[in-house]
Amino acid sequence: MSVGATLAAARRRAGLTVDEVSRRTRVRQTIIRDIERDHYASCGGDFYARGHIRAIAQVVGEDPAPLIEEFDSTWGSAEQMTAAEAFRPRMPLRARERRRVRWAAILAAALLAVIGFASYKLVAGAGRAGGAAAAAARHPGTAGRHGATPGPSPAGSGAAVGSGSAPASASPASASPAPARTPSPAATPAAALTPASVAAFGPGGGDDPQQAALALSGNPATPWHTDWYTTPEFGNLYDGTGLLVDMGRTVTVTSVRIALGGNPGADFELRAGASPSDLTTVARSSGAGGTVQLSLSSPARARYLLIWFTRLPPDNAGTYQASIYDIAVRGQAP
Repeated sequence: MSVGATLAAARRRAGLTVDEVSRRTRVRQTIIRDIERDHYASCGGDFYARGHIRAIAQVVGEDPAPLIEEFDSTWGSAEQMTAAEAFRPRMPLRARERRRVRWAAILAAALLAVIGFASYKLVAGAGRAGGAAAAAARHPGTAGRHGATPGPSPAGSGAAVGSGSAPASASPASASPAPARTPSPAATPAAALTPASVAAFGPGGGDDPQQAALALSGNPATPWHTDWYTTPEFGNLYDGTGLLVDMGRTVTVTSVRIALGGNPGADFELRAGASPSDLTTVARSSGAGGTVQLSLSSPARARYLLIWFTRLPPDNAGTYQASIYDIAVRGQAP
């Protein structure tokens, strides 16, 4: 009898339905049915198939060791997945790259700025000196007045009076009025942005993908849940799980508010990018619970946002899982 047939017979002897086995193991019903038919593609790889077989066998009262041995000899692939590969998300998530500051370029730019400013002052000073000399040549009698402090003028007089000279009409220098300063445009205020869709994201297609839309329901009674795990670190099966939010177009994100259900204690990251395979961490939260407001230190242009759990909070059943029932994004649309 094959692995799947053995598990199916044991389940029926135990008087359990597929739904009951799914609730006890947190393995999705579709995967349990596939395993009972010896179809293992939906498991996401041999590593996960062994874990599902072990969990189902323990619930239905079968010894998992011979079943896993039979699976390896009959269905296992030639190339074995290592634990390190299993813990890695299917889609690579690129952390923020540290960029070295190019000091040589900065110093060169600063030097050019100093040289340019000095040249401007030199040219401007030469121009003023040349203008004064030309004026002295045209009006020799006024040469002695340049640089002197003028004495008080008679009240109401519009003329400057020099020693031994007749009053001369004052002709003010022609000057263009200073241009009016154009006020800088005010920053566009942040507005609510509506996500186009949300999907489970992680190894094996993510946790509870059929219910991912509940993360946008706004109803704390009907949240999206991760699968439950025996430890906060996903039972040492994965390095994380989460939800991928598609905004439908590239937007500028300034803040994200996430409403978590259940108990506090979740660690998660907010990642953003132009594609699901090229995401950068833009915010983090540790020990979170309730409503979490993430204000980005600088706006992020992105189409996709990933809420990536790295540690799960305890639930009321002695295991660990996280839940989300609302995601509110603010920023500017193009």
